[in-house]
Amino acid sequence: MAVDVETSSTPTNTNESQYDENLNKKRKLTSPAWEHFKKMKVGGVMKAIYDHCHKHLGAESKNGTKHLLDHIAVCPMIRQRDTRQMLLKANSSSDGKCASLDTYHFNPEVSRYELGRMIVLHEYPLSIVEHEGFRRYSNSLQPFFKVPSRNTIRANILKMFEAEKWKLQRVLESNSSIVAITTDMWTASNQKRGYMVITSHFIDESWVLQDRIMRFMYVPSPHDVENVGDTLMECLLDWNIERKLLTLTLDNCSTNDAMVNVMLDKFDKSLLLVNGKLLHMSCAAHILNLIVKEGLENLFGSGVERIRESIAFWTATPKRSEKLEESVRHLNIPCSKVLSLDIKTRWNSTYLMLSTALIYKDVFSRLRQREPQYRKLGPKLPSEED
Repeated sequence: MAVDVETSSTPTNTNESQYDENLNKKRKLTSPAWEHFKKMKVGGVMKAIYDHCHKHLGAESKNGTKHLLDHIAVCPMIRQRDTRQMLLKANSSSDGKCASLDTYHFNPEVSRYELGRMIVLHEYPLSIVEHEGFRRYSNSLQPFFKVPSRNTIRANILKMFEAEKWKLQRVLESNSSIVAITTDMWTASNQKRGYMVITSHFIDESWVLQDRIMRFMYVPSPHDVENVGDTLMECLLDWNIERKLLTLTLDNCSTNDAMVNVMLDKFDKSLLLVNGKLLHMSCAAHILNLIVKEGLENLFGSGVERIRESIAFWTATPKRSEKLEESVRHLNIPCSKVLSLDIKTRWNSTYLMLSTALIYKDVFSRLRQREPQYRKLGPKLPSEED
């Protein structure tokens, strides 16, 4: 007796993709669930594999597709991706008003960049990323953002610096304007180390004056003509602006005069304005400070220094500051200004120091009578004339 045997249309040695193609030819998949699932035979059983989380669900015809649609609705991966459809981002115009609304999409790379920019802009310590409070706050804003470590954020900031340096170098190269350089150097009081900042000034193609910090660096001792000059020259060569140099604005001191004379021998004078005769410009702010400083000495003698010593004494420790504040309350002086020392190279800070000390002159007299340690300053104490 003849028996009809149904042969399989799928060869036994074919791969899974060929099997899936033959299956689709036999029966068209019409459910929207198959836009997110792929049919594959796993361990001899037909399974539906989800594109996003790769979960395996039953794909036999008896299973239907309802369980597939249910999984799409609750899958955490697809919910994470679809949050941008539920959140709107307000784009502000130049006047601060809401100009438009756009869908929001979380990008961790942008968040890491903005975190590094915030640390640089506000001079926060790198350790802020390891503070428990900051991590909790960041997690409350965006749970999917992983706060980087201190070393990682440091590396990111250095990459940002290199990127910004490269962009500024391209601007200086493409710009036809000449460049004026100003420098300032000082010694940090807490570290006793010398630092120099070099700033470029130029007019861009839109005739707008631009100011850009090129270098902020530590200068090893001694701060002589050779050391400081080599550091400045190295920066100019690194930025390729030695051929577009207009002027060097420096403090009015003999060291800088000698340094410029040495640097002139290293430049091509034919490329400089008036063959380099106008290369060295004295800092007007520094000259003004010297004038004011000499004027104060002629008017008050050593009175300013005595006031400075008193302020330094009462701001040296928290305990002394508390005694000062207590005397202010006892005398009912209606002022909340805080006494602070001036910066000797900035005459305006000396003015602010003296104007605040003048308000508290009765406090100094009271403390002189009541505090033995303060009286030990002797001739360094400010007088009534001061």
